[in-house]
Amino acid sequence: MLPILNVVLPVFAIIALGYAAVRFRLYPEEGVKGLVAFVNNFATPCLLFQAMLTSDFSSTFNPAVILPFYVGSVTSLLFGSIIAVKWFKARPGEGVSSGFSAMFTNTVLMGIPIVQRAYGDAALPTVFSIIAFHAPVLITLGMLVMELVRRDGAPLHKSLGTAMVRIVQNPLLWGVGLGYAANRFGVVLPEPGTAFLNMMAAAVLPAALFGLGGALNQYRVSESWVQASVMSVFKLIIHPTIAYVLMIHVLHVPLEIARYGILLAAMPTGINAYVFATYYDRAVNVATNTVLISTLGSVLTVTTWLYILGA
Repeated sequence: MLPILNVVLPVFAIIALGYAAVRFRLYPEEGVKGLVAFVNNFATPCLLFQAMLTSDFSSTFNPAVILPFYVGSVTSLLFGSIIAVKWFKARPGEGVSSGFSAMFTNTVLMGIPIVQRAYGDAALPTVFSIIAFHAPVLITLGMLVMELVRRDGAPLHKSLGTAMVRIVQNPLLWGVGLGYAANRFGVVLPEPGTAFLNMMAAAVLPAALFGLGGALNQYRVSESWVQASVMSVFKLIIHPTIAYVLMIHVLHVPLEIARYGILLAAMPTGINAYVFATYYDRAVNVATNTVLISTLGSVLTVTTWLYILGA
């Protein structure tokens, strides 16, 4: 248990520090948005570029790890949406927004730091192979389903066009794509370039966790906490359980490799769920509370998954 605590306590301590710093006005609330933008738009793309540049894709690009992760994601979207409509009497568009909150993983601000703390740099290429598809696949899927079910939606081709623009503009994908291209062409960076990437990559973990903690001050538990709690169960328990069963018992992936994808699946709901909900103005309160509840609940569930998977 001590090795597990050594993994999770520093991570959640930095999140708590970020929350307290903003809560007690030791760090400006308006600075959180800029810090998270730095992580997403600059530091993490450098980390992804560096990982792609040095990866051995023959060993790290493993469909037996990637596909179960996304089967769990899509299952959470489907059943989360159905439960929102059938049990909580949500409108179809609100149901999809709730399901999106059950599906979309915080892969960057929490996934990368925790997996790296637990299993070291050797885990990162496999993690990045999942992240490379995360935003483009799930955002496009979410927008497609939303446009199919909501009655006041824009034309489907327009929404898909908007999704494609957002994907092309995503700095994380630029980091992955450029790093992969550099790897394929055998690019070798000079020492200043390597040092630059190392310094930027080192900033990801503390800045991401501190920024996430500060951002949690924006969320408050409201009357939708029961529905948000159900969506959090999908994200924290059902999604990684599906990934675990498929990887270990169906595809027989060695645990030493499978645990990278399973632990990533166990991360809480990402902030993009809130962005998705506000974009369509559907179930924004559910998305907000799911981000908050799943992040707080992940203290317990991530610790449990680390025990199950071996830290």
